[in-house]
Amino acid sequence: MRTDTRAYLELTGAMVLVGSSVVAGKLMAESLPVFLAGGLSSAIGAAILLPVLFAREGGLPIVGRRELLVLFLQAFTGIFLFRVLLLWGLLFTSAAESGVITSTTPAVVGLISFLFLKERPGPRVWAGIVLAVAGIVALNVLGSGAQGGGARGPAPLLGNLLVFGAVVSEALFTIFGKVASERVSPLATAVSASVLSLALFLPLGLYQAAGFDFSSVGFAGWASVAHYGVFVTALGYLLWFGGLARVPASTAGVFTGVLPVSAVMLSYLILGEPFSWAHPVGGACVLAAIVLIARREPATAAAAGSDPPA
Repeated sequence: MRTDTRAYLELTGAMVLVGSSVVAGKLMAESLPVFLAGGLSSAIGAAILLPVLFAREGGLPIVGRRELLVLFLQAFTGIFLFRVLLLWGLLFTSAAESGVITSTTPAVVGLISFLFLKERPGPRVWAGIVLAVAGIVALNVLGSGAQGGGARGPAPLLGNLLVFGAVVSEALFTIFGKVASERVSPLATAVSASVLSLALFLPLGLYQAAGFDFSSVGFAGWASVAHYGVFVTALGYLLWFGGLARVPASTAGVFTGVLPVSAVMLSYLILGEPFSWAHPVGGACVLAAIVLIARREPATAAAAGSDPPA
């Protein structure tokens, strides 16, 4: 399998799993305190990934101060802040409206890549970004219009602002991940992110656990924690960092458009939110954007495997 094709499949699979975090997060936020839920899911992810790292690479990587700082910022923005802001936001707004906000992720990643990594995306990449954003904004805006006012949540404006903060955190996660991939393997990056995020969640997570009645959590709550730890944290990050190591961050940013499509579809299937024909239309736009990126000219595709200047 071609290197870029494998990267595209890994990035797509990762964002399908991260999109499921919106549904799992909605169930988690209704069952567990935010920091406790985040800490438990990170602990599960670290418990799965650490043995794999020791078996494959012999232990934790030896990194310098710069790499350690990048790994910490990655865990802080993309896991700790993302989960805290997303889980809090989902307490105040609906999963469908959260999809409206996450639709901006490809544009935010592309903008940050342009400003800080000095990447110069070609016409196909920019067209893919525009198509992905347009498709999923239409998907979510038209789809959420099918909801009644009561389905929006108790404070949708506050919730949407918090979710947008999670979008910025996800974009920074992609940027820091690209920088880390220059010197740290995808597996080691995923493990470092899980372990460091667990350390960040631990103090407030233990504080919330001290006075929490764990018997009040039902099957859906525990299943969502397990899903978040096993699939979103462990498998999702392995796929994401594996693909990110082989393509520019701006290209990876287009694949974040799969996140809201996955979130909306799963919200419909699992949470029972109303279906709209905008869903398959928007999904087709995102798929077209991915195909557009994957069919770049040979010279551009060859350059995609090189690391951009940090």
